Amino acid sequence: MSDTTLEPAWPGAITAVTLVTEDLPATRDFYREVFGLPVHYENDNSAVFRFGGTLINLLDATAAPELMEPAAVAPVGAGSRQVFTLTVEDVDATCEKLAARGVELLNGPMDRPWGIRTASFRDPGGHIWEIAK
Repeated sequence: MSDTTLEPAWPGAITAVTLVTEDLPATRDFYREVFGLPVHYENDNSAVFRFGGTLINLLDATAAPELMEPAAVAPVGAGSRQVFTLTVEDVDATCEKLAARGVELLNGPMDRPWGIRTASFRDPGGHIWEIAK
């Protein structure tokens, strides 16, 4: 019989995601303006925002190798391999708000075959964000 009171469940919630960017000031300002979030923590190499229970750490590309070694930091333009999804009440209305903030959509709003409505956009660091209902 195992005693589960000694350790938390594995895996637990994702507490932080680090996103590498070549232009930290522009990406930080994008998150402030587009998501309407205050900076949770900031230093010369990073700016952290709280998305509910998850921290999004924007990390300057010059500081990324230390965090990722011996893995290589992918160059800008190598292609996206992740999408971060935020649930919203109304995709179309949220797209209108994003457009008013200068955000260009990559796609959508569109109804997906799996039954949800989505739209996607890119931050200045090249990270893809999707809004969905």
